[in-house]
Amino acid sequence: MNKVILMGRLTRDPDVRYSAGESATAVARYTLAVDRRFKRDGDATADFIGCVAFGRQAEFAEKYLRQGTKIAITGRIQTGSYTNREGQKVYTTDVVVEDQEFAESKSASERNGGYSSSYNAAPNAAPSSAPAAPSHDMGGMSADGFMNIPDGIDEELPFN
Repeated sequence: MNKVILMGRLTRDPDVRYSAGESATAVARYTLAVDRRFKRDGDATADFIGCVAFGRQAEFAEKYLRQGTKIAITGRIQTGSYTNREGQKVYTTDVVVEDQEFAESKSASERNGGYSSSYNAAPNAAPSSAPAAPSHDMGGMSADGFMNIPDGIDEELPFN
């Protein structure tokens, strides 16, 4: 089985190109910076993984993904090779994206360097100037859309 699941931040805006021909297909390439679980000598480390998306996934990347955006992807590893201009064989490894989704809210992404301030997910929507409702008015949800988890809940879980 060849299945990859990654979560990381885009190191730059996706590079999107369209294939030639009657039925042009979008091809998006981007690199994800994926934090390593364990740190070496106290330094934060990350792996930089090349990803390629085709068709509708590539069009989504072109429209919505920007440098710094945190996303989760699923896909498969694909290896290949080509001969460069100097006549040397170059080996490649990419993740072919099957599914991609945002891994944090728009406001969290803006705080972490993703999206430009002029980015709008719904281009025809008017910006909202209403303040966020307090968490108790949202059925236990905080203003960022995540559920508030009470302290001490860990002791109540049966699989601790």
